[in-house]
Amino acid sequence: MAREDFSFFHSLRVRWAEADMQGIVFNGHYLTYFDVAFTEYWRSTGLPSVLQQARDGREMFARKASIEYHAPARFDDVLDIGVRCAGFGRTSVRFVLEIYLGDQHLIAGELVYVYADTAARKGVPFPDDWRAVLTRFEKIAPAST
Repeated sequence: MAREDFSFFHSLRVRWAEADMQGIVFNGHYLTYFDVAFTEYWRSTGLPSVLQQARDGREMFARKASIEYHAPARFDDVLDIGVRCAGFGRTSVRFVLEIYLGDQHLIAGELVYVYADTAARKGVPFPDDWRAVLTRFEKIAPAST
């Protein structure tokens, strides 16, 4: 995706503890960066928090996480992490994330969540009102069904 395709960014400075002996970010930390940015994205939508979801007995479970490395981030870099809702399934929602250092695209990734009944641990239909909120937040037209 192009940087302009993201309507949401979260900035994060690389900390010393996240860098390896060469001063570059250890690969596993990129998932943490994705999680931090996704949490801020979700908070910005106004949809129920993970705590509220847990109280309601239905919440989003991580189903898939992928990372594609283009270039490394380094200690003390200030990164911009773009998050975009990229699609819906019956019980799932897919997000695309990209990490930038200025205009340089460093990392691409994808997170897929399944909306599930917490007790049964089975997927349930992703709420239509949540789809509408995310669609408006992304400023995209809802897909035809």
